[in-house]
Parts: sequence; C-alpha cells; structure tokens
Amino acid sequence: MTTTSSPTPSDAAGEVSATTPPEQAAEQVAALTPRQTVQAISGLMMGMFVAILAGTVVSTALPRIIHDLEASQSSYTWVVTLELLAMTATVPLWGKLADLYNNKLLVQLSLGFFVIGSLVAGLAPNIEVLLGSRVLQGLGAGGLTALVQIVMAAIIPPRELGRYSGIFGAIFASATVGGPLLGGFLVDSPLGWRACFLVGVPFVLAAIVLLQRTLKLPTVRRDVQIDWWGAFLITAGVCTLLVWSSFAGNKFDWASGWTALLVGAAVVALVAAVLVERRHPEPIIPMGLFGNRTVTLSIVASALVGVAMFGGSVFLAQYFQIAQGYSPTKAGLMSLPMILGMMVASTIAGGLITKYGKWKIYLVIGSVLLPIGLALFGTIDAHTSKYLLWVFMIVLGVGIGLVMQNLVLAAQNDVPARELGAATSAVSFFRSMGGTIGVSVLGAILANKVTETLNPGGAQSGEAGTVPNIAELPEQARTVVENAYGEATAELFLMSVPFAVLALVAVLFIKEKPLLTTSGAERRADEEAASRRVQDEV
Repeated sequence: MTTTSSPTPSDAAGEVSATTPPEQAAEQVAALTPRQTVQAISGLMMGMFVAILAGTVVSTALPRIIHDLEASQSSYTWVVTLELLAMTATVPLWGKLADLYNNKLLVQLSLGFFVIGSLVAGLAPNIEVLLGSRVLQGLGAGGLTALVQIVMAAIIPPRELGRYSGIFGAIFASATVGGPLLGGFLVDSPLGWRACFLVGVPFVLAAIVLLQRTLKLPTVRRDVQIDWWGAFLITAGVCTLLVWSSFAGNKFDWASGWTALLVGAAVVALVAAVLVERRHPEPIIPMGLFGNRTVTLSIVASALVGVAMFGGSVFLAQYFQIAQGYSPTKAGLMSLPMILGMMVASTIAGGLITKYGKWKIYLVIGSVLLPIGLALFGTIDAHTSKYLLWVFMIVLGVGIGLVMQNLVLAAQNDVPARELGAATSAVSFFRSMGGTIGVSVLGAILANKVTETLNPGGAQSGEAGTVPNIAELPEQARTVVENAYGEATAELFLMSVPFAVLALVAVLFIKEKPLLTTSGAERRADEEAASRRVQDEV
C-alpha cells in the first residue's frame, strides 16, 4: 500500500491531507481548540439529527399517509423498512470508504442523497414514488450513521468522547422518539403529512455549509482497490434476508418454498461475501474484527438492541393512534417520556464516563432495563392508563439511552485507528440490521394478528390489510379495532423480550478496558509513522 505524495488542494484549505507527515498531522489535529471542535461537531449533529428524524417523523404520520395514498398495512411497514434497508445495506461500504477517502466529502455526499430523497418524498403522488424516495433517504442515512461517529472518533479521544457521545445519544434519542411528536404536529397542521419530509431540507443544507467551513480532518488516501464484489455480495445477502423477513407471514407462509428460496439465496450470498472478504487486502468488513472479543460482543448486543429501539418508536405511534384513539399530535406527545428517558440517561452517563473513565456499568444497567421495559409493554391493551404507559416508556428509554452509544464507544476504544471506520460501521450496521429485521418481522406479525382478530373467517381479506381511520368508524367497530391493535402491539413487545435478554448476556461478557486519551487521527498518524519506520528499516 502506498500513500499519495503530490500536494492537494485540501492543504491550502487548512485540511490535513495525505501529503502531511504523520507527526505533523497529529499535531494539527491535536491543536483543535474546544470551540473548533464544537463547531465541527455541530454540523455533524445537525445533519445526523435530521437524517434520523426522517426515519421516525413518518411513524405518526403513516396512518394518514397510507390512508390518503390508499395503500395497505404491508405498505405501512415498507415505508419504514425500505429506508432502514437502504441504510443498513450501505453502512459497511460507507465505513470502509471512510478508511480510504476524504471524510468531509463523504459526509456531504450522504447529506446530498438525503436532500434529494426528502424532496422526492415530499412531492410523491403515490405510494410507489414514496417508497423509491425512501431508498434515497436510506442511502444518505447509511452514510451519516457510519460517518458521524467515525469523524467524532477521529477528532476526539475516547476518554473525552464519552461526553460527546452522551450528547450524540441525546440527539439520536430526540430524533428517534421525537420524530413522532413533530410528525403528529405537522399532520394535524395545514401543512399536512408532506411537510414531514420537507421540513428537514433547510437544516441539511445548513449542515453542509457549516461542515464545509469548520470540519478539518486528516485524509490518508491509499492506493488500493475497493472490494466491490464484497460490497455487492454483502448488500445482496442482507437485502434478500430483509425482503424475506418483510414478506414472510404476509405474502407467504414462514415455512414455505419462498422462505427456502430467499433464505437460501441470502445464505449463499453472505457465505460468498465472507470468502471474498477473507482474501481481499481491503475488505469492506475485515474478518479480523470478529477476532476481537469486544467488537464481536458489541456487534451482537447492538443487533439485538436494534429490535427494541426501532420497534418501540415505529409501532408505539400506531398503537397510540389506533388502539387508544389519539390524534397524531397527541400520539406524538405521548412519546415524550421515552425521549426524556433516553436524553437524560445518555447525557448523564456520557458525562460520568468522561469524568471517571468507567463505561461498562452503564451498559449493564441499560441492558437490564431493556427487557424490563419491553416486558412491561407486553402487559398493555387498548385501555392501559397513559400514566402507566409513561412509566413504561421512561424505563425503556433509559435502557436504550445507556446502551446504544456506549456499545460503539467500547468497540472504537479497542481497535487500531486504521480499522476505526470499519469497526464503527460494523456495530452500526448490525444495529440497523437488527432494527430492520425487527420492524419487518414484527410488522408482518402485527398485520396477521390484526387481520385474524378482525377477520377470523378470512372473508373480505382484501379489506383486512388496510389501515383503518379510527375517526371514520362507527362506535362498535371502533372498539373492536382498538382492542385488536392493543392486543397485537402487546404481543410484539413480549416477542422482543428474549432478544433483549440475549443482549444483556452479550454485554456481561464484554471486558472493560481503560479509555484511550488520544484521538483517532493522532493514533492513525502514529500508526502510519511506525509503519514507515518499519518499511525504512526493511
């Protein structure tokens, strides 16, 4: 592997490039003042907030969107799933590109995909166009999911990263659970549901400008060939698996020929991907990462936590509107306790981690609260008191807030800087994959459960898959529908409990290691310098 040696325009702009000697690069990165760091992080946070918001703001608006576009319950799930699928499948590629190319350019490219997708979604005339736009939004969200945390690790030491990760977790929580609140408000306003997709565009454009002016990163370009075959096989395998999880139990039975075909194709693609990755000098997901105990356990726990995190925000919004009869705005307000739980837990834990350097205790506490919160939601029905629901949401929110970001921190702290992008994206990838599969499978189960309850004989099945508008139903029918959705939602949460318990087991086996006190960029410069010294000696 070689590094470029000709001057680049980025040097003139004050950005550290491949032409900068490793020792000088470390000094320049270390010289960032707190104000410069905050300015750079602000642009990242703004872009990430809006991108995450795009995935959750529609959850409260979906019943109205699906009704207005005359779509079905399966389309309800697909509006969420397609964005998650595109995001999940592309996270590893974005992460690998971050190890090879200019991170600022990659972040801005991600934001560009998001802007285009948002504009198309806001103007979509039918469900098909809307679904296509969600793919573009997912591409952008996939880049930001991987790159924001990689950039933060590049300019902030792990010991200090706890504080910023806490803030990032709070922002992530606000966007994840606060999206339904904003979505409900917009749906009930004269702007309508289309504003849910358009409202974030100005903020993303502002983030692009802010990052262009403030973000300064080392760029070590390496003359290598990207593993495009590995990327293709990983994407094909993951997408096939996610398509199966979305259709199984809905379009065809779980135990069927289609299941055998799709799962078999996914397994073949993923096995082939592993073989390609093992032989390529620059794999998308280095297989050596799985030899690292901390990274492997973080990946396993993150995938399992994804089910709880995405399932809670997506299906609770529908429960509040259909089972409890709240308007979109009130349904969004009902999610505030979960937002507060996630924000407070993430922020306080991040500050304490930076102060004392201990992080595992927060992972364990959060992992204990997750199955408890999910089990509590397994007791709900259409008549559950809102005060009880608030308590349940606080428990679940605190659990997610303590676990989500600290899993990434644990992995970043235990890998060489040259693998920082791959490790970060791997943890994020499996979290998104767990969430996507969770939403797909739970959505299919919800649709079937509701259909069986409302349509026990299978008659008039063509109408059974549509999402009802509670306000338009007569009193007797409304009560039946509310009870059906209440019971089905409770069942979904109970199904999620075993996954949360397994996440707790994985966390318990993670070994706590002292947090490093140098940034990823400084570590990368030291690694490059050591590598050059070895080459010179040889």
